[in-house]
Amino acid sequence: MNEAVRKLPEGLWGGREELEVLTFDIAGEVFAFEAFIVQEILDLLPETMVPGAKAFLGSVINFRGKVIPLADITLAFGMEATKPTIDSRIIVIAIEVEGEPVLVGIRTDKVHEVTTLLRAAGEAPPSVGMRWRPDFIDCLVKRGSEFIIVPNLQAIFTAQHDRGGNGHSRG
Repeated sequence: MNEAVRKLPEGLWGGREELEVLTFDIAGEVFAFEAFIVQEILDLLPETMVPGAKAFLGSVINFRGKVIPLADITLAFGMEATKPTIDSRIIVIAIEVEGEPVLVGIRTDKVHEVTTLLRAAGEAPPSVGMRWRPDFIDCLVKRGSEFIIVPNLQAIFTAQHDRGGNGHSRG
């Protein structure tokens, strides 16, 4: 590949130069979701394990009287789950999976802030050398001395739905 940097996916930015996001930590990395998909930020809630479910979506929570899946995206990336701390939160997001709107809780280590990311500071993820699966990342955005990872939620949830899990067995 002669190009040093791959083009950013147009779908995420939709022609915009700025993206309003909520930033948060998972497994020592800073991530961001587009702010408009965030429904609520919750303290950790009691979880009900779902027998036979894959670890990535292994439990459900009660969100305002609705039962919604609780996702641990570290497991989708094939990494170890992190232990909950006093700073751990659940971000409830609204996404579309197979054309249907779905509410999903995402377990995080810490929620930071709503901020604006600039398209000009974004890059496609490198195809090698990352601990996160590049196909599950929309882009990396440099801010100061850190990179913010913008995950590709469609890829993550579609892959999990199609295959019923991440292909990693857990004992």
